[in-house]
This record gives sequence, structure tokens and C-alpha cells, in this order.
Amino acid sequence: MTTTSAPATVSFNHAHDLPPVNPQIVGNLRNKLMEIVGREGVLTSTADLAVYECDGFTIDKNRPDAVVFPTSAEQVVAIVKLCNLFDVPFVARGAGTSLAGGCVPVGGGVMIGLSRMKKILEVNVRDRYAIVEAGVVNVWLTNQLKPLGYHYAPDPSSQGACTIGGNVATNSGGPHTLKYGVTVNHILGIEMVLPNGELVTVGGPTEDGPGYDLTGTIVGSEGTFGIVTKVWVRITRNPEAYRTLLGVFDSIDDCTNCISDIIGAGIVPAALEMLDKTILGAIEAAFQFGFPLDADAVLIMEVDGHAAGIQDEADAIEAIAKRNNAREVRKANTDPERMALWKARKQAFGTIGRLGYPSYCTQDGVVPRTKLPDIMRCIRATSAKHGVAICNVFHAGDGNIHPVLMFDERDPKQVRAVLAASTDILEECIRLGGSVTGEHGIGVEKLDFMAKLFTPDDLNFMVRLRTAFNPKNNCSPNKMLPTAGGCAEPQPSSIQPLKAGRRAAV
Repeated sequence: MTTTSAPATVSFNHAHDLPPVNPQIVGNLRNKLMEIVGREGVLTSTADLAVYECDGFTIDKNRPDAVVFPTSAEQVVAIVKLCNLFDVPFVARGAGTSLAGGCVPVGGGVMIGLSRMKKILEVNVRDRYAIVEAGVVNVWLTNQLKPLGYHYAPDPSSQGACTIGGNVATNSGGPHTLKYGVTVNHILGIEMVLPNGELVTVGGPTEDGPGYDLTGTIVGSEGTFGIVTKVWVRITRNPEAYRTLLGVFDSIDDCTNCISDIIGAGIVPAALEMLDKTILGAIEAAFQFGFPLDADAVLIMEVDGHAAGIQDEADAIEAIAKRNNAREVRKANTDPERMALWKARKQAFGTIGRLGYPSYCTQDGVVPRTKLPDIMRCIRATSAKHGVAICNVFHAGDGNIHPVLMFDERDPKQVRAVLAASTDILEECIRLGGSVTGEHGIGVEKLDFMAKLFTPDDLNFMVRLRTAFNPKNNCSPNKMLPTAGGCAEPQPSSIQPLKAGRRAAV
């Protein structure tokens, strides 16, 4: 596959901004890494390393010099100290499902894969928390909690593959975070290896500790503050009852207006998910759920809570949908029907290959809910303008859009068109009062948009915060924050690195 540079309005080739690591250093470093984790815990061959040159954002690639798989926080500490000794950059990676280049190994160096740190260490139902290692797959925790009547609320569509450590890095969302909140609302504490190799703990099992909220600061920092090794997560009791509806619309405008009206009526559904006509065809081919293929859009609407009163909310939502010209409202009358519907939604991205395109790029903008009709019109116009096929499946209740731009990565012309179309859509999100990311993060993909969202002073303060944790910028370098054009790294003399003890906060 061919990787190309982006058009002048946006640049996605930051993975090549740093000089390569000296091959002599690489050879010595690999040997030392094997002493820490064993020969089977280090990948060095060209073929093996190629697997780790990108995440779900396949347009930007850069190969690490080595991939190492620790099995404990102590091994992560030793690896980080070794990288510092050899003065090479390092980056953490979970499952690689991130979609903005968050774990692209900028400048090469060492990739620290956390997939072997996958133990659920403790489940405390009485105090409603669990302790998990960073490599625990999101759905594993919910599956373990299910017999106890609990679940872990943040449920990204990739929850069958993504890790909780990766969710912490990007502050992931998901269909049910409309009601329950995104990852940061469910993280109580974090164990993390700082970029200097120091192991610290922030927060813990208590609900709200004293002092600054360092836990909230670290969640969403995209691995630029350190490497998360263990997480205290809040667990949530399962609702008594669900009502899951499928609204069928002949107009995307009617569907998006319905979303605003539901929230405007004071109803907070557990989820509101919109799927357009194009993606419905792919999902139906894969799952034969019975989606209406002639509809312009469908809206999955779910409410949950106490059994008493839940039907009233469902009836109110159905009435709102019909006032917005829903031609029908279907009901998932049994739990298997509900689970089948959510399976179809959560595996939607995996069905896109049925549409005949070898590559796709998923965008992640946010707009106010009342602006959903506007951004959907923009997406349709952008598709026509650049000749790029786009389908839509997204967290409509949050205003968090996920237009999927389909193309052939081997064709440089198509890559340029996709990047230009992405720029147009994300700039319109900003113009409508939104943002360029809701849950996928900035990574390397959206660096150039940061100056459009924030002033130079804002960005400089963000750099100062990063420098407090990561003074050498050797941990996941060139991510999230631009370091040129008014956002320069502060001088080392003016910013002191974080001096954490064994516990930075209780």
C-alpha cells in the first residue's frame, strides 16, 4: 500500500518528523530488552514490526525499531529506564484499535505493547469498583461482571477488541455514554509509569480524593504523560429493564431532528445511534437483521432504568419519532432481539468491506445536537465535491459523528481526496460550534486542527502541563500537541518535571 502526504491545508505525515534511531543503538537496545522480558517478548524482524507501523488510522505509518511485551508494571519500569539510558523514544500500544494515529511510533524507537498485561485483579461489588491491568479487553470485564448484576458502562463499538488502557488514553465513548458518561466518568485511579521510569499511583478506590484531579487530567492525555499499567474502574449495577426501539426514517433531516426533540423533551436515553442507508446495506448483508434497505436512516433508541415508568419513556420517544415523520417504530420485544440489534450496530464497521472499498477512514467530529442536520448536509455535499463515498454510523445523542470515508489506499489521488474531504468536514464541525474529536483523540491525524480550536496561549499551557509529566518529550512524542507555529516547547529551565513520590495523590 502507498502512503501519501496530505494536501497543504492539513498534514498527516508527522510520523516522519523525528530522525531515525541509530542502528547500532537499536541492536544493543534489543539485547537489553530481551534480558528484561525474555527473547519471546521482543519482536525485531521486519515482517513482525510491519504489523505495528500504524493503528486504525492506516494513512500514516511509521515502523518501530522494536516491540516489547512486558507482563508487569516492574518490567515496564525497567523498559522505560532502558529507553532513557539509550535516549530513544517510546510509545505504548494496547490493541491498536485507535483511529487517529495515537500509537504510531513517531521517530521509531520502542513500542511497549501492553496486551500481555491482561489480568482482572479485583472485583469489589460492595464498593462498586474493579482493578484491571491496562491490557484487559473492555468486554472481558463486563462479561465477568454479568453474573454479579453489574457492568462496566463505557462500551466503545470496538469493545470486543479495545483495551481499557487504550480507552483511558483517548477517553473513549460508546453508544451508552449518552446517559452514563465517557471513560473519565468511570475511572477512579490509575497506576502509571512516568517517562522517567518512576511508578506512581493517582487516585484509587475512593469516590473523590482530596487535591487536584490528576486522574481526570491523565485520562485522555493519549499516552503523552506516561504509560498506564493498572486502572481502578467504577462498575455500574445493571438496569432493571430496557426498552429498545428502532425508528425508520425516509429523511436524514427528520431523523436528526427527532434526536434533538427527544433530548429537548427532558428524556435522557441510554443510547441514540443513527445509521444511514449506505451502512444499512452492508450490515443487513452481514447479519440479516431485517433492516429496511429503502430507508434513508434508522435510529436506535434505548431507555433503561427501573421497571416502573420505563414504558412511559419508551412511549414518549415513540411519539416524538412519529411526530418527526418516522414511517414506523419497531420494538425489540425480547432480550435476544435487543442483543442482535446491538451486535449489528457494534460490528457495523466490520461490515464496510462488503461495500467494495479496500480502505476506509473513520472521522470523529462533534457538533451540538441541534446542528446534526447541518453537518449531515455538509457531509453529503463534501462527498459530492470530492468524489468520495461516505457512509454514516454514529453516537447521535452526543452529537458525535463518525462519517466513514471509503477509498483505495493504493491510489494517491483517492488518498488526497479523502484527506481533503476530512478537512472540510472537521472544519465545518468547528464552524458549527463543535470539535474535531469526541473519543478518538488527536493523535497525529488532527495536530493541525489544534491551532484552529485553541489560542497560542492555550496551547502553550497544554505544553507546559505535558512538560511537567514528560520533560524530554520522549514518551509518545509528536502527538496531540503541535510543537511549531506558536506552540513551542517551554525552555527546560522554566518548567520543572513532576516530582512525584510513590503516590502522587490519594
